[in-house]
Amino acid sequence: MCTFAASNPTNLHSALMKVLLINGSPREHGNTFTALSEVARALNADGIETEIISIGKAAVQGCIACGWCGRNGKCTYNDDLYYKVWRTVKDGIDGIVIGSPVYYGGPNGSLCALLDRVFYSLGADLKFKPAASVVVCRRGGATAAFDRLNKYFMMMNMPVATSQYWNIAYGQTAGQVAEDEEGMQTMRTLGHNLAWMIQKLDVRTQGHPDLETPARTNFIR
Repeated sequence: MCTFAASNPTNLHSALMKVLLINGSPREHGNTFTALSEVARALNADGIETEIISIGKAAVQGCIACGWCGRNGKCTYNDDLYYKVWRTVKDGIDGIVIGSPVYYGGPNGSLCALLDRVFYSLGADLKFKPAASVVVCRRGGATAAFDRLNKYFMMMNMPVATSQYWNIAYGQTAGQVAEDEEGMQTMRTLGHNLAWMIQKLDVRTQGHPDLETPARTNFIR
């Protein structure tokens, strides 16, 4: 877990704002971490505090659709990784960035196992918080993985921050992604755009639109 303090905040209120970044790579300081750190530095420069939580190498429990979190506000499996994310969100964040390496054209499966539980149990806390995803690959599959991660945000009424291109960076060996000049610039632009969106929306004080009661339907008659 890495925490970066905001530097030269534009105003006192923005200094209190925070973005959680989740590193979905088992390599804690690999290329995904490097890309997320570039986003974090741009956020810090704009007065946003950041924290990076890495999923690590341990096995990650997936959702078992038991409904416990719907009744109790927390996943029935209270493992350290999940609790770390749950506690950070509950303490108050203003945005979230999720990063992943590309495995067979998709995000890391362990990351998705965690995110299924996080978004199902913390949907009310994440609603209307600006979000973004970042993917890193050696060569291909990045757009499919990028699309998969963005679906979490789009089902939770979360505004998606954009950049000058899809949030993709390329590299294979540790640190190589830093040599991707366009990729790193894309990460910095994303960080600045996300900071701008968070500060303009200011969901904590300005509130958000009222929503209709969800109409849950299926195709069985």
